[in-house]
Amino acid sequence: MPKETIFSKIIRGEIPADIVYQDDLVTAFRDISPQAPTHILIIPNKLIPTINDVTPSDEQALGHLFVVAAKIAKLQGIDQSGYRLIMNCNKDAGQEVFHIHMHLLGGKHLGKLVH
Repeated sequence: MPKETIFSKIIRGEIPADIVYQDDLVTAFRDISPQAPTHILIIPNKLIPTINDVTPSDEQALGHLFVVAAKIAKLQGIDQSGYRLIMNCNKDAGQEVFHIHMHLLGGKHLGKLVH
């Protein structure tokens, strides 16, 4: 299990990022390669490599991801028009950084992802 990721360094402020929200459980910052006008990553401050590594002790932080996502969507002005939340697990799903993270995407019509 990794002990350190680029996200760990962003959480601690060692690598610059456009942080839009941070508290004791989660950190949210703008994606450096946005796929929509609003593209923000929301991550637990605790390093959890993949969704497969989640334990019952992580429930509060992971539930908090959704509370923070709704708060950020409102602050970004996309809560009423709509937004998408995405989490990838492992390489076949497209996970590149092995520190779980939620993508918040919005600010334009995103179309259907699945039927």
